[in-house]
Amino acid sequence: MKQRIFAGLVAGFISTSLLASPGAHGPNGEHLDEKTGATASGLARLPDGSVNVPKLAQRRMGVRTLMVKEGEYARTVVLNGRAAIDPNAGGRVQAPFAGQIAPGPQGLPVAGQRVVKGQVLARLRPLGDAIERGNQAAELAGLRANRELLAKRVKRLESLEGVVPAKEVEAAHAELAATIGRERAVARSIGGVESINAPASGIVASAAVLNGQMVEPREVLFEIVDPQRMLVEALATDASLARRISSATLADAADVRLTLLGGGRSLREGAVPLNFRAQGKTLDLAVGQPVTVLAKLNTTVKGIALPASALARNQANETVVWIKSGAQRFIALPVEVTQMDAGTVIVTRGLSPDNRVVVQGTSLINQIR
Repeated sequence: MKQRIFAGLVAGFISTSLLASPGAHGPNGEHLDEKTGATASGLARLPDGSVNVPKLAQRRMGVRTLMVKEGEYARTVVLNGRAAIDPNAGGRVQAPFAGQIAPGPQGLPVAGQRVVKGQVLARLRPLGDAIERGNQAAELAGLRANRELLAKRVKRLESLEGVVPAKEVEAAHAELAATIGRERAVARSIGGVESINAPASGIVASAAVLNGQMVEPREVLFEIVDPQRMLVEALATDASLARRISSATLADAADVRLTLLGGGRSLREGAVPLNFRAQGKTLDLAVGQPVTVLAKLNTTVKGIALPASALARNQANETVVWIKSGAQRFIALPVEVTQMDAGTVIVTRGLSPDNRVVVQGTSLINQIR
C-alpha cells in the first residue's frame, strides 16, 4: 500500500513539472497549460508531440528564448535573380574577324587577373582559305608593281616642274598615295596582326583563348568585370513591382545593398527584369551567379518578427516554431512566415503574441524523438 502511494506521488510530481506555464496559449486562444497524456523525467518527446528538456540539457544545447510581440513591418517579396556585368564598368571582348590568337606583349591574361583599360590582351592574325589568300597575294604583288611605276612617274613629273601642269603632278601624288594605302591594307589582311585591347579596367571574369587558337568572328574571347561595381538582374511577374520597391538586399549576403535602377517593359521568360546596382565592402559575386533578392515594398504587413534560426520543419514538412510552455516543456506550432531580410522572418499566422519562442537551439529541440 505504501509503495502505491509513493509511486502515485512521484507520478504526480513529474506530471506537475510538465504543466505549461499559467496563461500560455496557442494562436487560436487554446490553453497550452493542460496536463500531457504521458510523463517523462528526461530528454524525450511526449505522446502529444511536445518535448521535455531538462534544465541541464537546455544549458548544454544553448537554448535561448524570446518573448515575442506583434507589430507592423514592411512587406517583402522574394525574387530570383543573377549577378551581371555593369555595362559602364566592364565589357565583353569579341573577335572582329576570323583569325589565329597570338599573345600580346604581356602574354595572354587568365581568369582572375587584373587588367587596365587599353591593355593589349592578345593579338589576332587574320585567316582565309587558300584561294582567297592566293587572290590577295596576287593583288598585293600587282599593287607593289603599280606603286613602283607610280613612284617613278611622280619623280619624273617633279623633274619637269614648270613644263607639266601642276594639276598633273597633284593627280600623280594622289594616285600614288591611294595605291600605297591599298597595298598596306591588303598586306595587313595577309600577314598583319590586330591588337585586342581591354575595353575597361577590372578583373578578367572569363578567358576562352589559348596561344595558336583559331577563332570565328564575334566569338567571345574575354569578359572583364569590376568586382566593386556589379549588377543584379531579378525577374518579377508583376510589372508594377518596380515602383513599389523601397529597398532590397540579398538573402545570402546581408551586407550587400541593392539600389533599384529600374524595371524593363519587355517580358523575358514570362517575367519583367528588374535591375539593381550592388554595393558593399566586399562583393563576392560571379557573373551569372544565381542570387535571391529580398525586396521591401512600401506596404506593410502585420505579424511577429523572429530570427530565421527560430524556424524548423516537422515530420509533415510544415514550418514550425517551438514555444516554451513550462520550465522543461516545449511545444511546436505550425506557422506561416514571410521573409523580411537575410536573417529575419515575419510570422503572419499560427503564433500569438506574449509567447516565449525558442530562437536559439531550435534545430536541436526539433531533433528530439
